[in-house]
Amino acid sequence: MKPQLVYTRTAHTRRTPLPHSFRYRGYSWLVDLDELPRLPRWLAPLARFEPADHLGDRRASLRDNIDSYLAEHGIDLRGGRILMFANARVLGWAFDPLSVFWCRDDSGRLVCVVAEVHNTYGERYRYLLRPDASGRAEVAKRFYVSPFNEVAGRYRIRVPEPGDRLFVSVVLDADGPRFAATVTGRCRPADTRSVLRAALTVPIAPLRVSALIRWQGIRLWAGGLAVVPRPPSQETDR
Repeated sequence: MKPQLVYTRTAHTRRTPLPHSFRYRGYSWLVDLDELPRLPRWLAPLARFEPADHLGDRRASLRDNIDSYLAEHGIDLRGGRILMFANARVLGWAFDPLSVFWCRDDSGRLVCVVAEVHNTYGERYRYLLRPDASGRAEVAKRFYVSPFNEVAGRYRIRVPEPGDRLFVSVVLDADGPRFAATVTGRCRPADTRSVLRAALTVPIAPLRVSALIRWQGIRLWAGGLAVVPRPPSQETDR
């Protein structure tokens, strides 16, 4: 599959104990890990995909790291396609709250989905999902993300494999729905003009997303929401 840009709308809604919501627009990438974008040298700083920005061996490729992770769970795609939805590194900046990997085997069957979550403390965690035909899956929360939520409850996740459009949703259930996030977007072929236009429309997108999340956290803290202490580092690909 040719690399694509996804022009996204992201919505966050906190339902309890302090209702709060915000939305923002941005862009991400949808790429085949065997066919990563090859941009002109002058444009390359606007979209780089580095193994160091994800879990795994920094000396290995993104593809090899996902294959190694799946092998630890007894999964062999036998060279099948891995489709990644993620932010790229832009002008040296990298931050990606959620990367999603749709993993198909050599027969074209969707075997699983890997959701890699990044928090603003530089930690990362992977969830192995086995979605149903509609892309729905559930998994226990095991990673500290928001400073206002305990590491408890379950995620209800929807990750249908994208076509012309992308839809991802995450709902945290802990004695009832507490938090929900959705990402929707249009998928369009990535060429020189579209990459440049996206970078100019949302300059240094990873830095903007990181700053926005921190600003919303400050607003919640100022509104009186209690901070949950962060446990020891949980960075792992288990």
